[in-house]
Amino acid sequence: MKARLTLPLPQGDEHTLNISQNGRVVLFGEVLADIFPDRTVLGGAPFNVARHLKAFGRNPVLLSRVGNDDPGRNVLGAMAQNAMETGGIQIDMHRPTGQVKVHLENGGHCFDILPDQAYDFIHPAVARMVRLPLSPALVYYGTLAQRHEVSRRALTTLLRSTSAAKFLDVNLRAPWYDEKTLRSAMQNADIVKLNAEELEVLARMFALPGYRPQNRVMELMRQFDLEQVVVTCGAEGAWQMSHTGKVIEAVEGNRDAIVVDTVGAGDGFTAVYILGMLQHWPMENTLARANTFAAAICGIRGAVPDYADFYQPFTEEWGL
Repeated sequence: MKARLTLPLPQGDEHTLNISQNGRVVLFGEVLADIFPDRTVLGGAPFNVARHLKAFGRNPVLLSRVGNDDPGRNVLGAMAQNAMETGGIQIDMHRPTGQVKVHLENGGHCFDILPDQAYDFIHPAVARMVRLPLSPALVYYGTLAQRHEVSRRALTTLLRSTSAAKFLDVNLRAPWYDEKTLRSAMQNADIVKLNAEELEVLARMFALPGYRPQNRVMELMRQFDLEQVVVTCGAEGAWQMSHTGKVIEAVEGNRDAIVVDTVGAGDGFTAVYILGMLQHWPMENTLARANTFAAAICGIRGAVPDYADFYQPFTEEWGL
């Protein structure tokens, strides 16, 4: 059983994760270049979430690995430009900075994720190095950076080094996941975020019974002793289930909003969801704000905005 520390939240629902409001977030995983037909942009879920958290006034620590190449230098330059810490970024002298070729297909995006990239070889030493000067409030990780045993071992070292809450962003990218890796990732997690399609995959993989998503999530939580699961449903909104079985839903998004690009919307949602936990917002507020921010990301090109003013209306409205 996982250790639990009880913290009563303002909305009256028991919450058993000890997440410090002033604590820092450590994010582990891929930093890469998304190569679109007409442009190249920096990406990777951990990188995108870290960028948003920094813009919202947090000071996240990103643990990753890039190549000794132009994309790698672009990553470090972008982080420095946005006042993000670069101490957790390793340089690989032999492998390239991660790349993903993005194709438009049937009104959506198809991702060709290249193998043997720098982020597949994050050395476990980075986890030992970073844990010394800080006690994180939360550790964020996904599944893509676990496709190679080297980075998988580094993540295991990191997770074992801290009692902080563990946040798994499922973020499945075929063919780069399997049952063994997902089972281990779920066993280490306290909080899991996934979308409706990924819930279907997990339902088949872990034999989750029934047809109602809530029943499947309840069984997922039972199997893996989870505290919270949040499910995003695109324009339909999102909902969250706590370990008590309580379900809270966010209102659906603005169906009339202009969608320019859906890439990175889930990362925007995740960043605000994490922000809400750090700020101790009521869950209803957290889900609604995460949903609103994700919809705003859909109105721009790319996963993160090119200008800091994009965040100003949100920081003012949320009192950050």
